[in-house]
Amino acid sequence: MNQCENSWVETMFSQQPQDLVVVAGQPVTLPCTIPGYHGVVLWIKDGLALGVGRDLSGYPRYTVIGDHSSGEHHLRIQHAELMDDAVFECQAVQAAMRSRPARLTVLVPPENPVISGGPVVSLRAGDPLNLTCHTDNAKPPASIIWIRNGEVLNGAMYSKTLLREGRRESTVSTLYLSPSNIETGQQIICKASNKAVPSGKETSVTIDIQHLPLVNLSVEPQPVLEGNLVKFHCSAKANPPVTLYRWAKGGSIIKEVSGDTYEVIVDHSFFSEPVSCEVTNPLGSTNVSRNVDVYFGPRMAAEPQSLQVDLGSDAVFNCAWTGNPSLTIVWMKRGSGVVLSNENLLTLKSVRQEDAGKYVCRAVVPRVGAGEKEVSLTVNGPPTISSTQTQQALHGEKGQIKCFIRSTPPPDRIAWSWKETVLESGTSGRYTVETVTTEEGVISTLTMSNIVPADFQTIYNCTAWNSFGSDTEIIRLKEQESLPVAVIIGIAVGAFVALIVLIGTIGAFCCTRSQRSMLRFCFFL
Repeated sequence: MNQCENSWVETMFSQQPQDLVVVAGQPVTLPCTIPGYHGVVLWIKDGLALGVGRDLSGYPRYTVIGDHSSGEHHLRIQHAELMDDAVFECQAVQAAMRSRPARLTVLVPPENPVISGGPVVSLRAGDPLNLTCHTDNAKPPASIIWIRNGEVLNGAMYSKTLLREGRRESTVSTLYLSPSNIETGQQIICKASNKAVPSGKETSVTIDIQHLPLVNLSVEPQPVLEGNLVKFHCSAKANPPVTLYRWAKGGSIIKEVSGDTYEVIVDHSFFSEPVSCEVTNPLGSTNVSRNVDVYFGPRMAAEPQSLQVDLGSDAVFNCAWTGNPSLTIVWMKRGSGVVLSNENLLTLKSVRQEDAGKYVCRAVVPRVGAGEKEVSLTVNGPPTISSTQTQQALHGEKGQIKCFIRSTPPPDRIAWSWKETVLESGTSGRYTVETVTTEEGVISTLTMSNIVPADFQTIYNCTAWNSFGSDTEIIRLKEQESLPVAVIIGIAVGAFVALIVLIGTIGAFCCTRSQRSMLRFCFFL
């Protein structure tokens, strides 16, 4: 062995490469110093030589640097890449020396995280929120956290996927939030980090909660008197924005109105038929309705009907009114001031003939108005005869006896009888019977021609029948006395004197009030 070879045997590494960790893109230097050695130095990467001596032309990012004469053979990597993640050795060929193997670990930062559906995530009110964030190509695999209002949200689920080249990984994180735990306008951050970027990379989304229109329908003024103007205003909050307003009254569409305001002169129908405003956005529609507190006078809701009932039965009238404010109902019989009922129903128990007549249902709305409806009660029963029991006639003249009959149902038969004679209609000798029907009842008249003294001594019976029974009235005929001659003369003289006084009064009035042309006329009078 020559002297030179002996010197190489004694040569030692003063610097050897060490295990290093570097972030991709950063420069790194692996040291190798062999003082006194002037032979060939090789750098080995994963068992393969990078070049001979300082010639690394096959690796443009690699350079051997340092003072060759001092034995410095440092390997400089300008921008570390994932392919540089390997085991490196520095070898002194002629001295048959190898440095310790040095592991160069290249860290790769995760790519910028991405939240699916961002930057604005829209969901319907009441739905839960599922957010997915992924970051790719990291070494080591990235960790993901979710942040809201500066606080880390727990409960996310993670998954990792190793890429084909076997070194980098992708990470996916899914965050679930219940409807009660989210608000519109909130910002949620996804932050990804690993050793290459401890401070992490982040992205965010803004939560946009979409909902059906929230509608408020106002009515002004309230209350309002019928015939006055009322304004409806339909205010709505919606996300997405409102696309359509539609108005209706009592279920019927109001075609001439399309905006958020409806003005109208109100009548009583607005009290019972609500006005509705339907607001639509792309998610659907919301309908809100309001009645108007309209003050109006009584209006008939259930009209009472006239009744015809049998004697002794109950009569029930039903009369219903609407009005606002609350109204008062009064039932009375026409011609009587007695209040029979303050309810819709008027019940007359076991009616009698005298209960027949007109009844009035009256409704009063204080300070607004009043209304009334009249009905009739007809009582079915036997006829009732009301006639003057003594009637008068002049001797030798034509005389009449009248019989007034009230009967429901109408009389089936009316007969006059005296002595042995019965006459229902027509003429028999000096006697004639005529029957006339009026609104109040039936009038039957017995006419006698050439009254004789015997007629004043006769008793006359008027009898009427219907399906319920009969009634009879006894009538006598009384001779009517003539006026004395003195009374007749006194009446004539009194009338003449009254005429003279009247003419004098007219003359005096004319003389004081008329023009000169009238004075002669007055003087003449």
